[in-house]
Amino acid sequence: MTLQQLEYVVAVDTCRHFAKAAEACFVSQPTLSMMIQKLEEELGVKLFDRRRQPVVPTEIGEAVVGHARKVLQEMHRIPEVVADLKSTISGVLRLGIIPTLAPYLIPLFLESFLKRYPAVKLVITEMITPQIAEKLKQDKLDAGLLVTPLLDNAITERPLFYERLWVYTSASEKAYRKKYVLASDIDPDHLWLLEEGHCLRSQIMNLCELKRSSRLEQQLDYEAGGLETLMRMVESNNGLTVLPELATLTLTRSQKKKLRPFKEPVPAREVSLVTHRDFVKSRLVEALKDSITMHLPPSLLENRRVRTIKIQ
Repeated sequence: MTLQQLEYVVAVDTCRHFAKAAEACFVSQPTLSMMIQKLEEELGVKLFDRRRQPVVPTEIGEAVVGHARKVLQEMHRIPEVVADLKSTISGVLRLGIIPTLAPYLIPLFLESFLKRYPAVKLVITEMITPQIAEKLKQDKLDAGLLVTPLLDNAITERPLFYERLWVYTSASEKAYRKKYVLASDIDPDHLWLLEEGHCLRSQIMNLCELKRSSRLEQQLDYEAGGLETLMRMVESNNGLTVLPELATLTLTRSQKKKLRPFKEPVPAREVSLVTHRDFVKSRLVEALKDSITMHLPPSLLENRRVRTIKIQ
């Protein structure tokens, strides 16, 4: 059994086609088929059902493919382990970040981080929390920036800061006329929310104990893909929404007049840098964590002195 044979087995499982797998491995199809056949003869089992299209692994084949993926992942991590132990911080760091953080947090630290670590290539992708967690487990991401806790034993969480929530309201709402807002002051029929899949949507619904059943009877039920759209909907169509603190820091003077704080204990979300428990690029992640915390606005650091309640 060789590592090359394992690579071919994984390629066939991924592509579900021998010719496409051979192309992905830069070998001819006869070569790939022969190597897999030799492995099958060595193990005394059939790994793939070639009679079906697309090709699928047999029951035993599925188990072998799973172990093969783990072996190859560990093999590819050897250079990462060596790089992590060297004095120079270098390498590729694949980072996933949730959309409600990305446009507000990344600009704070990105330029400084890249200048400080010129040997590091940072690959950033926006995606929702479940996608980040899954890709961390599949070794398709190195780290994630998202809201915790995840309650997942396979994920290691490094809390960075607590981000308070604010109400962004039109003048027609009861909340606009109040100095401090309670969750009970929010009319669910007037509340603009992000679309399904965003953790902030679930957190707001839990905070306000919303069922959203009454909204379904109204003429318009609009769910936005980003916070900027939610703010535009409040400004153009009245109603209100809830914003995380980072999104409020760059608002114009007129927009800030629409902000209202929650009454203490203020709802806040815990933002963390997360990795898979078997992650090896520890120095890279620590460098990223230091860069982020170094460039956080003072108001976020002061939240430690504000009475907050962590939302999930």
